[in-house]
Amino acid sequence: MIGKLEHDKIEEVLQQEVVGRIGCHADGETYVVPVSYAYDGKYVYVRSGPGKKLDMMRKNPFVCFQVDTMRNMADWKSVIAFGYFEEITSAVERDAAVKILLKRILPMVSSETTHLSADWPFQPKDTTEVKGIFFRIRLSEKSGRFEKNYENSGHII
Repeated sequence: MIGKLEHDKIEEVLQQEVVGRIGCHADGETYVVPVSYAYDGKYVYVRSGPGKKLDMMRKNPFVCFQVDTMRNMADWKSVIAFGYFEEITSAVERDAAVKILLKRILPMVSSETTHLSADWPFQPKDTTEVKGIFFRIRLSEKSGRFEKNYENSGHII
């Protein structure tokens, strides 16, 4: 069965996952890139280094954000959202963004890019020690789809 996700299920997928994809477009070029993120119910928060995605989002802040949960090819959920990139420059907002990212529940085996400090899995004593460029995406429109094949969702076919 393929269907549409209700609002609460869309929010659940966004809250539970830690990797999504940002789609951005500027100067006639479209770019899609995976990011590690945290979601607080309004914004997607990301820490990044300098590069193409930031350059493009600074030129055109309207972006697409996609995340999915996939147990197997017969049991998945996918969310697509649209929103606006906002670079975080104030010290107060940066501190809040770091704290939101630190609250994520990460898998024990995870990428170096998801670890915000050398103290991981422990929190840094001072959030200013966390390096990088922080931004958020204010989500304005969200939709989701799912597939659930009850006969095959737990079996390899």
